Amino acid sequence: MAKAPVLTPQADDFPRWYQDLITKAELADNGPVRGTMVIRPYGYGLWERMQAEMDARIKETGTQNAYFPLLIPQSYLTREADHVEGFAPELAVVTHGGGKELEEPAVVRPTSEMIINASFSKWVQSYRDLPLLINQWANVVRWELRPRLFLRTTEFLWQEGHTAHATYEEARDFAAHIHRRVYEDFMVNVLAMDVVPGRKTVRERFAGAVNTLTLEGMMGDGKALQMATSHELGQNFARAFNTQYLSKDGKQELVWQTSWGSTTRMIGALVMMHGDDNGLRVPPRLAQTQAVVLAIKGDEAVLAKVRELGDRLKAAGVRVQVDDRTDTPFGRRAVDWELKGVPVRIEIGPRDLENGTAMLARRIPGGKEPVVLDALASLLPQVLEEDQALLLTQSRERRESRTTEVSTIDEAVEVTGAGGWARIPWAVLGEEGEAKLADHAVTVRCLVAEDGSVPDADDAPGNVAIVARAY
Repeated sequence: MAKAPVLTPQADDFPRWYQDLITKAELADNGPVRGTMVIRPYGYGLWERMQAEMDARIKETGTQNAYFPLLIPQSYLTREADHVEGFAPELAVVTHGGGKELEEPAVVRPTSEMIINASFSKWVQSYRDLPLLINQWANVVRWELRPRLFLRTTEFLWQEGHTAHATYEEARDFAAHIHRRVYEDFMVNVLAMDVVPGRKTVRERFAGAVNTLTLEGMMGDGKALQMATSHELGQNFARAFNTQYLSKDGKQELVWQTSWGSTTRMIGALVMMHGDDNGLRVPPRLAQTQAVVLAIKGDEAVLAKVRELGDRLKAAGVRVQVDDRTDTPFGRRAVDWELKGVPVRIEIGPRDLENGTAMLARRIPGGKEPVVLDALASLLPQVLEEDQALLLTQSRERRESRTTEVSTIDEAVEVTGAGGWARIPWAVLGEEGEAKLADHAVTVRCLVAEDGSVPDADDAPGNVAIVARAY
């Protein structure tokens, strides 16, 4: 009788496969309140690595980290009409505290434009105070009707940047810089994810923004996932909070603003874009453990060599973990590391020791081969870079092979229903066609120019709509 697979095969049931992997790779559990999640240490370790990489890129722009309150006076949210309308269905509202009804209800932040603008209006007085560049790492609450771990949870972790500038051009350029040099650079070069940078349509734009820039990724089942967004807010929030500065000409001017964010949704994307029927495949540049050295048996000489090799690899700059838990069967440990997607396993037993070799198992391309022990410290960095590049190539090839040029709405519906993306001229689709697609659970993920660049306007000549079913 065939042994049951550890995970539901992707081809049989992709959502079940996803849920199986989240659980068995020990990434997260459901929390006690519907829609919340407990991020387990291995999953949180991925988030910490993402944070570190992102935070460094954010700080290179001159942005500083701060922290703002979780609770927002409800009256603040009503100051910008589009913003409150966009978030109203998702709000969690606190009406009682300390055993008493509050004089004014407080909203648990769904995003922080409102509370941050209250501070910006106090901090900005003169052109000398600009640009004001602030980021925070925090949690937010958006009451989800159909929660799914990492992808849509009632509470999630993220970073949100908020900036104020003297001119429209400065704000526009800063939002674009974050979009390409922070988010896209991180996703392509660390997460090994092929993403499409584009412009959201008016229908899909962030509530209260005048323009939203997005990065869209294709998951293993052909659906799209919005990875991160950067928004031009114009002067909407500045007007609502009277955030003005004294210009060099001695005039009172409203600031121009941006906001931008990325979330723990990226962990879900990591699973769905790179995972396979054996588990996760973590890009080496992201992995908190790039290589695990496993002792096959509890032989003293083997254990000594495993620990010595771990030290040598660490000295060579490899993030390494030694697995000398020989009271747990080797097969079970190997499967666990495969599920967790550690890029490289180095397996050493008594026979390997006699031969002066180790078995090198590469998670990303698959396969095993014996390698001379003394060569591993110099070989592994090259192997890890090869596997990083392979993941990105596979991601790009999937998107390109499953994206189809179409010329009608019916064709777009057919392509997306079969698990692919469609490209259709925006002049053909338009807002009316976008509404028709929505009736089939298909959305315009973004607009791109004919050459693949990000268009300067919603109605720029030659704009192409990327349409797909999405998470």
